[in-house]
Amino acid sequence: FTMHGIVMIFFFLIPSIPAVIGNFLVPIMVGARDVAFPRLNLMSWYVFMTGGLLGLGAILFGGVDTGWTFYTPYSSIYSNSNVTVAVVAAFLAGFSSIMTALNFIVTIQKMRAPGLTWFRLPLFIWAMYATSLIIALGTPVVAMTLVMIFVERFLHFGIFDPALGGDPVLFQHLFWFYSHPAVYIMILPGMGVISELISCFSKRRVYGYKFVAFSSLAIAGIGFFVWGHHLFVSSQSVYAGMIFSFLTFFVAIPTAIKILNWIMTLHKGSVSLASPMLYAFGFIGLFTIGGMTGLFLSTLATDIHLHDTYFVVAHFHYVMVGGGVMGFLGALHFWWPKITGRLYSEGWAKCA
Repeated sequence: FTMHGIVMIFFFLIPSIPAVIGNFLVPIMVGARDVAFPRLNLMSWYVFMTGGLLGLGAILFGGVDTGWTFYTPYSSIYSNSNVTVAVVAAFLAGFSSIMTALNFIVTIQKMRAPGLTWFRLPLFIWAMYATSLIIALGTPVVAMTLVMIFVERFLHFGIFDPALGGDPVLFQHLFWFYSHPAVYIMILPGMGVISELISCFSKRRVYGYKFVAFSSLAIAGIGFFVWGHHLFVSSQSVYAGMIFSFLTFFVAIPTAIKILNWIMTLHKGSVSLASPMLYAFGFIGLFTIGGMTGLFLSTLATDIHLHDTYFVVAHFHYVMVGGGVMGFLGALHFWWPKITGRLYSEGWAKCA
């Protein structure tokens, strides 16, 4: 279970659309020949592959038993599994993401073609810009947190272990300060893809372009203020929980704006059901279920009973698979001819 979480989150969902699809599309969509720092881009790939190989090595040599969240003090003191290797692997993956994010921010800010103003940019670029801001601001926090696990594990400094004078809840705050915005790292690029798919296969511009564009930035900004909803059953005060609950409901507003505007685009458009559009429909349906189940977890009264149950697991997978994976597959199908110069069988694509 731990390695499933580590591989899928750190080595697939977080880099899939931002790094894979983004590296191909961002320069093309802004009219640049390449990203701002090509060598940094190459270095990020080497760092990512090194982290990936270490992560796979942790599986081959006994696995990790802490859960993908590396909760302390078990991960920092008591676990006898390959925690150190997995932590280093996740750290390298995060470092790779930071380099990619900085590249995209500079490329979008400084390398747009003449006349390509902000409100002429494709909505995918707005989503990638917001995602890159989250990565650049949030990933250093989890990187430092992983380093602190390493330090406590080998030097026995009292950071998280109560027996050494540390505080395990501090780890939860630091971890979720990054890891909840990381949900939007996985989802925002998919939302950008869906905006492009719906616009193309409805044969009209997305309804309320500016609202959809700014909602990406709103999600990125508000996402940094909601991490406390993961700590409703911890030692966090009830008043702090109430504030985090309110903010979590508030972050749903820009998400709802996107879905409403997509539906309005479909309503006014001439819709064709090509295979990428089917992934867009899948995204809207599954992600809406994921978002609605999130409201139960945003409410103190219900989260206390649902915390650490399979309701949370289901909610998370509706968001990640219904959002991140559907967006990735939709993008892969939509831009496959441009990436490879070859068409795929539409019939087989719909069957798959």
